[in-house]
Amino acid sequence: MTNTSQLTQLQEEIRSRYNSLSKRLKQVAQYVLDNSNSIPFQTIAEIAEKAQVPPSTLIRFADAFGYDGFNEMKQIFRQNLMEDTVNYTERVRLYRQTNGSDTVPETPMEILKNFAMVNEAALQQLSNQIDEEQLKKAVDILDKANNIYIIGLRRSFSIASYMTYALRHLQRRVFLIDGLGGMFQEQLSMVQSNDVVVAISYSPYAPEVVDLVSFGAKSGAKQIAITDSIVSPLAAFSDVCFVIKEAQMEGFRSQVASMCLVQALMLSLAVDEASE
Repeated sequence: MTNTSQLTQLQEEIRSRYNSLSKRLKQVAQYVLDNSNSIPFQTIAEIAEKAQVPPSTLIRFADAFGYDGFNEMKQIFRQNLMEDTVNYTERVRLYRQTNGSDTVPETPMEILKNFAMVNEAALQQLSNQIDEEQLKKAVDILDKANNIYIIGLRRSFSIASYMTYALRHLQRRVFLIDGLGGMFQEQLSMVQSNDVVVAISYSPYAPEVVDLVSFGAKSGAKQIAITDSIVSPLAAFSDVCFVIKEAQMEGFRSQVASMCLVQALMLSLAVDEASE
């Protein structure tokens, strides 16, 4: 299964709706589809000129696809470009090019303050993003599971490994699927219907995680997903899906909100055990 990013989803939606758009919106659609790598570097005025439409048409185009203004849509293109830039030094340079050097913190203390500020905002939003009944359901699923399999690769690995660590301190039978030696499916081969698979993945979604979630679903195991979009490929298989909006700065996404959610799940299990 291939990676599915927010940009890919947007591009697919634009293509599927292209014939139903007005003439001017089609001009914007064509430009957007053909110039995804240059859009983050251009102003609205420049994009409008190149697409040969008034700037107001860009606003209507963004609104037609559910965005609050074209600048919000541009963030999808910018984030995709950041994620494709693996080298962190190059990612900072790219951020400066697309945002302007005046907006970029330079000193370690400025960077710390900015990270603290954006993470504070993300944590304040977290409790409003999470449905209380879904949270209770996830705790119940974890509590009743015979075995717990946790999958999280690349940047999600730190969350997955912490959750494994915490569950072992709760004396649960938990297995971290890390694919050592390429043995992803072998590590999940014993999963059964009375087990639970916890999958953690963010855009661009690790194809190995998506494949394993699909594999786990065939066994009838319960599934808990921690991801970043309601259209994440993990959501389709999940009994409970937590959509987390992490803080971002200079093209770097935090993991503070995700860690907070996992710690809340672990503490809830501990509280339930202490009450028995």
